[in-house]
Amino acid sequence: MGKYFGTDGIRGRVNDGLSGEMAFTLGMAAAAVLAEESDRRKPLLLIGKDTRISGSMLEAALAAGFASSGCDVLLLGVIPTPGVAALTRLLDADAAAVISASHNPYHDNGIKFFNNLGYKLPDGVEARIEALIDAPEQIKRALDGNIGVIESYPDAARMYREWALQQLSPDLKSLRIVVDASNGATSAVAAEAFRQLGAEVISISDQPDGCNINDQCGSTHMEHLQKRVLAEKADLGLAFDGDADRMLAVDEQGQLVDGDQIIAIIAAWLKERNALATNSVVITQMSNMGLRLAMEKLDIATEETKVGDRYVLERMLQIGAVVGGEQSGHIILGSYNSTGDGLIAALQLLAILVDRKQPLSQLAAVMHRLPQVLINVRVKDKSGIDKDADILAARRRVEEQLQGRGRLLLRPSGTESLIRVMAEGDDERELHQLVENLAALIGERLG
Repeated sequence: MGKYFGTDGIRGRVNDGLSGEMAFTLGMAAAAVLAEESDRRKPLLLIGKDTRISGSMLEAALAAGFASSGCDVLLLGVIPTPGVAALTRLLDADAAAVISASHNPYHDNGIKFFNNLGYKLPDGVEARIEALIDAPEQIKRALDGNIGVIESYPDAARMYREWALQQLSPDLKSLRIVVDASNGATSAVAAEAFRQLGAEVISISDQPDGCNINDQCGSTHMEHLQKRVLAEKADLGLAFDGDADRMLAVDEQGQLVDGDQIIAIIAAWLKERNALATNSVVITQMSNMGLRLAMEKLDIATEETKVGDRYVLERMLQIGAVVGGEQSGHIILGSYNSTGDGLIAALQLLAILVDRKQPLSQLAAVMHRLPQVLINVRVKDKSGIDKDADILAARRRVEEQLQGRGRLLLRPSGTESLIRVMAEGDDERELHQLVENLAALIGERLG
């Protein structure tokens, strides 16, 4: 992670870490770097956003920064993050930005970027942008007729939905689906897409008011969807996060089907059809050991990266894989989009459900989840996790206790002031005790 960029762009509490002034300077710096190779007199940049109350404020500042650097700007309005990636290619833009803090609470926001091919930026490009943020006097400002023009593009969300349905359009007439839009960017997109394919859809958490995004709903709060699926006697439920680059599911029995299980379902189905390029999937350190075991049983290789969907994608591109993702629901299907895409992942899962004529619970049985206990500890200094002698000693003791039966992972969050303490193994009671004790120590030492 850089000085400003985390694992998924720049994030912070609005006006207390992420301000309009910061967005303007970031806009100028990003435009200078991302549009430097454009063959247009005035490069074209796109901006999309989710439903947060601060989105319009940051959009105005970011767009002004882009225009000040001599770039024309199209404002896409509220649109899922993967929609921005797709439209970057469809509209032949030079780059794009998304104003969203994904699964974070409404008072946070963030800004992340895509290059002209719809891929998130590598660390080196982000470092160049950061250098200009710290030296804005080096950025050349446009004058006179070279100043960029800012225009709205109100058809963007519909364009993305229609593009997604061109990629995957299973016949869903037999399905009853509950869709949780997290009061976010897919509130007017996902449910309508499934209805177009013939499904009976019960849509919940689809009334954003600027302050209710991710609020006890969506992919980070699955309990409401689980209850609703049972109450509606639905075939399944689908939940998105605030910017809809994540998707998790609930089976007909009300049980969670997480990102690891969705990856396993898709990989197994593609392998049966000889369509799993390189016979491999890309996963992260947080992926459940059960996924690795399931893939091994199917003779599918697993490639592991550090946490962050852009690192998953980088490895997918390196080895030519077409399936990758995270337990949290970032599912990347490289044959369709260049980033995690909740709608595309949902359409692929539904296509498999229809093709197999099996309930989701049966499909999800392709892997057995090992017990996994995770506690997030809020801290003042995330870097202390690798410096504190007491924490390091406690970590070694836990690793020795789990050796051969499980594993421990301590990881600073890339988007919040948190340390994630996760243990995995065959004894859930033991895991709870180990994680709780270690989390308490971290909170005491770094909190």
